Amino acid sequence: MGSVLHSAASISLSMRSHHCCRLPALGSQSAPSLSRRRWMVKAVESDSNEAKTAVPNKPSEAINGSSFNQLLGIKGAALESNKWKIRLQLTKPVTWPPLVWGVVCGAAASGNFHWSPDDVAKSIVCMIMSGPCLTGYTQTLNDWYDRDIDAINEPYRPIPSGAISENEVITQIWLLLLGGLGLAGLLDVWAGHESPTIFYLALGGSLVSYIYSAPPLKLKQNGWIGNFALGSSYIALPWWAGQSLFGTLTPDIVVLTLLYSIAGLGIAIVNDFKSVEGDRALGLQSLPVAFGPEAAKWICVGAIDITQISIAGYLLGAGKPLYSLALLGLIIPQAFFQFQYFLKDPVKYDVKYQASAQPFLILGLLVTALATSH
Repeated sequence: MGSVLHSAASISLSMRSHHCCRLPALGSQSAPSLSRRRWMVKAVESDSNEAKTAVPNKPSEAINGSSFNQLLGIKGAALESNKWKIRLQLTKPVTWPPLVWGVVCGAAASGNFHWSPDDVAKSIVCMIMSGPCLTGYTQTLNDWYDRDIDAINEPYRPIPSGAISENEVITQIWLLLLGGLGLAGLLDVWAGHESPTIFYLALGGSLVSYIYSAPPLKLKQNGWIGNFALGSSYIALPWWAGQSLFGTLTPDIVVLTLLYSIAGLGIAIVNDFKSVEGDRALGLQSLPVAFGPEAAKWICVGAIDITQISIAGYLLGAGKPLYSLALLGLIIPQAFFQFQYFLKDPVKYDVKYQASAQPFLILGLLVTALATSH
């Protein structure tokens, strides 16, 4: 990305390297008058100031970023040279909690979880499989295939900036994938499954993650399909794993969690707003690109709220009014924070919105899980 501003003196700016402005020598065959020389200097200073305001402040965001944000893998991260910290950043630990919580919800929905050392140990291993391993694999894979987009939107990220090599990234992807699949097989043996249910779920989820990010399918190119695939991976799959570990996964739970994944689709849209520039440049039809940011904001909050209201209606119809009321009560603060942050500016307030509203969404998941277990 670059821009060239022409004035009495030519000023060249490069957004990629962010070098200082170079001012060519000013002069002519005849010595200019003092007033003319002053006029030219003022013109150069004016254009230089305009150029500074036109250049996005992305590198300074990284230079002055937070080390805590870097470890979580979120916006505002500091630049880091330590390879292990960079590897952790690529796995985006901030994305692990929903998967870990999904396992908790599945275990609760099974009705067979007990606070015994064995059950607690199994659930922890399932959380590690779902969070650090398979979500870490998904996030690293996605960053690898998004390196061209990130070179436009966030050129200071680890892969486009060259902070980590190609071989190191590919090795990390394989180790996380094989580690997650290995833990899934271990859990099947531990639970005494005749059929390796958890392994199949982990393998299927890993395949969805691959076709979501990688060509030729690259599901994320289509805003609807890609975001639903992402939403189901965050809500349905870990729930299924937790329930299969301690009980039986039933068809009605499969349908219910897939419906709940529509709310996950809404959550996935939140992350698309910060990548509009790169998505549009590379032809990716995210919903903010396809419908425009204003319409996409309402699609996002509608998917989240309408899904939960529908689930509350289902619980009421199933004769569980207290659970239904509890779920409705958890929707109210989400709607408040949507108006407070997200609908005002989805790019500026995306982290604040998710930090404030998402806890109520995942509490609603647990309410639904407990309702289905009784």
